[in-house]
Amino acid sequence: MAIPSFFLTVLTLSLSVVLAAGTSTFQDFCVADPQEKGNGLACKDPKLVEANDFFFSGLHIAGNTTNPVGSKVTPVFVSQLPGLNTLDISIARIDYAPKGINPPHTHPRATEVLTVLEGTLEVGFVTSNPENRHLRKVLQKGDVFVFPTGLVHYQRNVGYGYAVAIAALSNQNPGVITIANAVFGSTPDIDSDVLAKAFQLDKTTINYLQSKF
Repeated sequence: MAIPSFFLTVLTLSLSVVLAAGTSTFQDFCVADPQEKGNGLACKDPKLVEANDFFFSGLHIAGNTTNPVGSKVTPVFVSQLPGLNTLDISIARIDYAPKGINPPHTHPRATEVLTVLEGTLEVGFVTSNPENRHLRKVLQKGDVFVFPTGLVHYQRNVGYGYAVAIAALSNQNPGVITIANAVFGSTPDIDSDVLAKAFQLDKTTINYLQSKF
């Protein structure tokens, strides 16, 4: 009796994974219902879906780069465009002031493909431990660069004017973890003893960095 029970369990688990991962293959779309909350977005009643659920306007508008890092990301994720739900894709516009940066960050759930629309950008990412190789490239208008899922990456405007790029991401909700904000600006703070040892800095410097974020 143990063998049939085992195979029944495996079959049940397999079907559960297929059904959970393949929602979009059983219907035309699954527009996110803004009334539903939780880990995963419920589908809006298809009879109530409208064209505007698949529409976003605003990527032609330059972002405000008057901030400490000199860049502005305008996301079009599932929270801005409900029709992206279950489609595993999203997009963002990034504006850079002269010498502006998009600080080192990761997307835990997505690969990013960056296309330069205007200006000159230095881009780079760092491979995982223990190599921690820094791969970087200077991009011109029309150039494309890919940042693999989860790796720390950044962009910097090395031209003389403003720069603009479009990022396509392989998830409707890719997530963003900006390294400095996460480490020095968490709530509550990470204990200064931990950060002092991790960064090989004294506590005064750590406290100063935490005050900046």
